[in-house]
Amino acid sequence: MSETPGADFVQLLTPDGRRIDNCDYRFDGDDAEVREYLRQMVLARRLDAEATALQRKGELGLWPPSLGQEAAQIGSAAATRAPDEIVPSYREHGVLLSAGVDPLDVLKTFRGTSMVDWDSRATRVHLYSFVIGTQTLHAVGMAMGMQRDGLVGNPDPADDGAAIVYFGDGATSQGDVSEAFVFAASYKAPVVFFCQNNQWAISEPIEVQSRIPLYRRSAGFGVPGVRVDGNDVLAVKAVTDAALARARRGDGPTFVEAFTYRMGAHTTSDDPTKYRGRDEEEKWRRRDPIARVRAYLTAQGALDQSFEDALAAEADALAERIRTEVLELPEPAFEDLFANAYADTPAAVEAQREAYLAYEASFEETDA
Repeated sequence: MSETPGADFVQLLTPDGRRIDNCDYRFDGDDAEVREYLRQMVLARRLDAEATALQRKGELGLWPPSLGQEAAQIGSAAATRAPDEIVPSYREHGVLLSAGVDPLDVLKTFRGTSMVDWDSRATRVHLYSFVIGTQTLHAVGMAMGMQRDGLVGNPDPADDGAAIVYFGDGATSQGDVSEAFVFAASYKAPVVFFCQNNQWAISEPIEVQSRIPLYRRSAGFGVPGVRVDGNDVLAVKAVTDAALARARRGDGPTFVEAFTYRMGAHTTSDDPTKYRGRDEEEKWRRRDPIARVRAYLTAQGALDQSFEDALAAEADALAERIRTEVLELPEPAFEDLFANAYADTPAAVEAQREAYLAYEASFEETDA
């Protein structure tokens, strides 16, 4: 482990599956809700495993694994509701799955057959951001727009919304993130900055990114910060609930640091064995978020074999669908890129398209 969490580390479920109390945060859900979190985490992990395998077989161009970060993603996503806006980075596969985005629409991006195919209005999930940190500014802008649309601080809290934006520990070194904190604090924007501190920004450890715990850095911008056990789905849900409630009622932004670990590679082009040891990985393997929830539910008598069998079958069906349908995705036509760039295609772009089609047709004439 690159650094110790500290005494102000919010945890409600220990690595061996025991419930503990925290004076500031509570999880009030029942065991049925916890079982649903387990289901979503298992499905997110299976999606991740299948996508990784597809990339290794050459069927995807790239894949950023999320192994080990399932609790941070499922717990935080569970705290959202309409009209909240979800702004991901590029590793939030569990968040998207929880929000109802079709996993095939996610995989299209990494296969190169489409850009972003899910309906961001219906799902409230915006496109993946591959440029590090830029999405934090976008989320603050969305949040400020929600303020101006009257979606904050209403008599009925059900009418209120906020934005939640995801990024990694490495992104906190980007200027865009600092600028996002400045604007969010200045305008009390209803936004939650959700950082998954998975200890490694590609090959750079967290202690190179920050000399103090990340959650303490936001105080300099006037934004309260909290560190939560990112492998504890109950604590993540409770902390994100509180942060979103604060934003929705008009009290401004919160920075949440989910202290977790990237068990896999940064992306499938990365080799983590070159910069970290097996002993570190083993320490974190004992903190596995899925095993933790299983241990808790088993001790509660709330997990039976029929549930496990049904979940295994559902995960297998998801994997089979992914393996089959990814290979069936149609190849994109280059000329469609011209039509998809603008709502109203400018004449100059239309002329470029016509020139391209004529160029392509010239090869057909030569072949004939």
